[in-house]
This record gives sequence, C-alpha cells and structure tokens, in this order.
Amino acid sequence: MNTDLAPARLSAAAPPAGTGPFAAYEARVASGRLDRDPEQEKAARRLDQLWRELRDYHPVVQSAPPASGWLGGLRARLGLARPAHEQARPRGVYMVGQVGRGKTMLMDLFFSLAPVEHKRRVHFHRFMQDVHQRLHDMKEADPDLTDPIPPLARQIAQEAWLLCFDEFQVNDIADAMILGRLFDYLFADGVVVVATSNTKPEDLFQDRPGADAFRPFIAAILKEVDTVILDSPRDYRRGNARGMQTWIIPVDAAATKELDSIFARLADGAPVVPVALDIMGRTLNVTRAAGPVARFSFAELCGRPLGAGDYLALATRFPNLVLDGVPRMGPDNFDEARRFIVLIDTLYEQNVKLFASAEDRPDAIYAKGQGATAFERTASRLEEMQSAAYMQLPHLNA
Repeated sequence: MNTDLAPARLSAAAPPAGTGPFAAYEARVASGRLDRDPEQEKAARRLDQLWRELRDYHPVVQSAPPASGWLGGLRARLGLARPAHEQARPRGVYMVGQVGRGKTMLMDLFFSLAPVEHKRRVHFHRFMQDVHQRLHDMKEADPDLTDPIPPLARQIAQEAWLLCFDEFQVNDIADAMILGRLFDYLFADGVVVVATSNTKPEDLFQDRPGADAFRPFIAAILKEVDTVILDSPRDYRRGNARGMQTWIIPVDAAATKELDSIFARLADGAPVVPVALDIMGRTLNVTRAAGPVARFSFAELCGRPLGAGDYLALATRFPNLVLDGVPRMGPDNFDEARRFIVLIDTLYEQNVKLFASAEDRPDAIYAKGQGATAFERTASRLEEMQSAAYMQLPHLNA
C-alpha cells in the first residue's frame, strides 16, 4: 500500500475499528481537540457518506490496458470504458476553502479510516512529479510506445483505486495537457478521488494559455466528484507562530549575519561543499551545502525556471534550508511568486525547516494584484512553519 501520508498536523489516538469520519470528528469535538465548526461538520458528513459507500465497492482493475489512441480516449470520455465500474463507482469529494479551514485534517481523517486496502494519499505536486517520471521511464524503455497514458493510468489504478490529493492546483501547462486524458482512464478503471484545494474545479487553470484544452478535464472532475465548500470565517493555522526566529526582517547586513550563524549551527561542523542532485537525467547544483542544510538566494531558487521536481529533490535531500533575500512580490514578477508558492508547498509537505530573510512579513510580501489570493495559503504556511510544533516535526526524506 502506497500512502505517502505525512504525519497528521493534529495528533490524536486512532479511532476504534469501524468508526466513520463523522463519528471520529464528533469524538474529537467532544474531547476538546477540535472546536465545533459547521463547515467542517458538513464536509465530515459528506466524507462519511463516501466512507460507507466504499465498504461495498471493490473494482477489479485488469492487467491489460484499455484501448489506446483517439478511440480509447473517446470511450473513456463517453463513459463506455469499463461500464460496470462507471455504474458502481461512488462519487468522490473535492473540498474547497481558504487556507487553514481544516480541509487537510478532514481528508487525512477520512484516509486513515477508509476501508480500502489499495489507497494513496499524496500532495498533488508530488503526484504530478511521479507521473512525469513514469512517462519518462516508459518512453525510455519502449521508444515505439506512441501513447503511454493508458498503461500509466492502469498502473496507477492497480496500485491504488482510492486517490487522496492534498492541495490540488494546476499551474503548469505540461501538467494541464496530461491531466485530462489521464483522469479519463483513471475514472474508467474505477478510481475514486478525494481532493483538497483552494480553487473551485471550474476555476482551475483559467485565464492561462492553453485553458481551452483543459476544460474537458474540468468537465470530468465536475461529473465524477462532488464539490464541498468550507466557508468557515476562521483560519485555524493563525496564531501559532512563536518560539524560534525563522523569518528575519528586513534584508540587510544584520539578517545576512544572522543567517550565517544559523547555517553554521545547523551544519554542526560539516564542511561546506557543492552537491549535485539528479532530476530525471538533469542536474540541480547546490553550491552551498553542509551536512543537513543547504543555502540559496531567492534568485537562485525562484528567479530561474525550476519546478516542483527540483524543489522536491531539494526538500527530500535536506532537512533544513536557508534562504536569503525574499523580496516583495506582485503581478510584475508573478513567475517568481509562482515558483515561490511551489517551493513553500514542497518544503511544508516534507517538514523542511526554513530560515529566511525577507523584505516583509509573510502576509505582506504579496499583498495586492493578480495572484494575491493564491498567495494567502503560502503566507499561512510560512506562519505555521515558524511554530514550535512545526519545528518538532520529523523531516520526510522519501
């Protein structure tokens, strides 16, 4: 079973066997570990419905791939591929809400209780990196393979027919071009999807080049999953940033000196050496590394065309990252801001400890203009990453 499940941010004893998500949520409220939130309760009830439906759902994913090419894709889109699965498959759940509303907590609670042997819980950036890696490997193994999407979908469905995605977001045109056909085949093979996101399905990848080609995927998601909106006014991540200083303002000589000291303490006597990380046949050079810590400037990590795969390789190799000179950002340097968002998502998922100098507070470095709403999650995560609780989490290096 491949879970990719990070440690829960809210610790709790495992519920008794046979407990559904709603009963487990109510138990946490009764014990005082959670405050009652009507929006969370609504989502917990919908997840509980899916939990009950999954108890009697057992798709049989065959070893042979479905028909490939335009005919296979057409059959999948029309619901003609594997009709038994199409009729019996429960509808998935897509939870949407602002940062800190409890979406991930609820999905992790559901995942831990789901009566499914073959299930996987994964951050969406990491899933797409795995998809790209597998496509690369399949094409290398068989240069004559004209359409790797159907056999790839079959592999994924055989490994896990319940997929839980945290932070479902599409920013990359390469991802957008793959997703439509991949999910057509996954749904045709009986896969059930649960996801969290800050963006409604119909708003994914909108106002970007290539958005028209992405609309069939949006239609498929709306057909196969129910959207549940968590509209709570409270951000449960706020107010936890205390203890260790990890976000140093402003960017000046004193901040550089402080980061020098932090880097030396984290290195604990290890020599400063360059490290080369291999990413799908290419190299990411880390010029300043010492034992468990790497150091970069903001320009080195976000000012050049790096992506989720680069950041994941970095985050799995180093438990600590020192970052110099995070600037204020806005629409004029949105590409840099977008890379910074992906970087922080990846560091957060791997429990990497971040020490940075910046021109302003996390919630003020991108305050206005297009992209400001997307940055709210990043600001919230940066605040949580300063907390004593986060600093105690074990690094995830796999």
